[in-house]
Amino acid sequence: MDKAIVRSALFVPATRPERISKALESGADAVIVDLEDAVAEHLKVEARDNLDAFLDANPKARVLVRINAPQHEQQAADLALCRRHPGVVAVLLPKAESAGHVEQAVACGKPVWPIIESAKGLLELPAIAQVKGVERLSFGALDLGLDLGLISGTAASQRMLDQARYAILLHSTLARLAPPLDSVFPDIKNPDGMTCMAADARDMGFGGLLCIHPSQVALIHAAFMPRPEELEWAQRVLAAVASGNGVFVVDGQMVDAPVIEHARRVLRRAGLLSA
Repeated sequence: MDKAIVRSALFVPATRPERISKALESGADAVIVDLEDAVAEHLKVEARDNLDAFLDANPKARVLVRINAPQHEQQAADLALCRRHPGVVAVLLPKAESAGHVEQAVACGKPVWPIIESAKGLLELPAIAQVKGVERLSFGALDLGLDLGLISGTAASQRMLDQARYAILLHSTLARLAPPLDSVFPDIKNPDGMTCMAADARDMGFGGLLCIHPSQVALIHAAFMPRPEELEWAQRVLAAVASGNGVFVVDGQMVDAPVIEHARRVLRRAGLLSA
């Protein structure tokens, strides 16, 4: 998994361990085994035991784990499991609301992806993003909207949530983190809506999205793939750079350092240039 390019991060519940292998074969850039929201309270220990057994049986598997939230009685055991298994490549920390919450998760020795999903988490975002060990930020629109009292699905609520997205992108950039991931799109039977949300996330500068069903993976990847004309332009720009000319023009536009970096990002999104 390329840390710089995660377009899709697919959740799979630890209560269904037979689905973990299927998720790993789905084409998603990252697979997140969920010990939190997708697991009922009385199944928390069983879910963790399922993941433990899966990782023991599949030592080459690489997954992320969404642990339980700070102050949850199961979080310490979740972190111990993550520390123990090399197959756990990062930890998703739900309901991150302070630098202290994040530092507690970082202590397990894995990169941490805090999920911002409350008003307090949004307020503490500058400190959260700067904690050493944070790799990228993520966003839980449903929980944040509930905490703020927004009316879900309305244009007005989206305007409010877009301000949170701006803050997440801003502090990701300031802290030099990997591009953040947008929230899940819950309607798995609405591919047009999924595509629209993915395109918006792309245009807003997000690296990708969290997702909840394998059918969403291809839609997200297609939305993040540059258009053919974008690819051709980027290739012409970098070909001109390679020619060694100082200042040059491509398609009537003078090319300088920001334009060259944009061309590189286009090719990286297409998987044609390493990060």
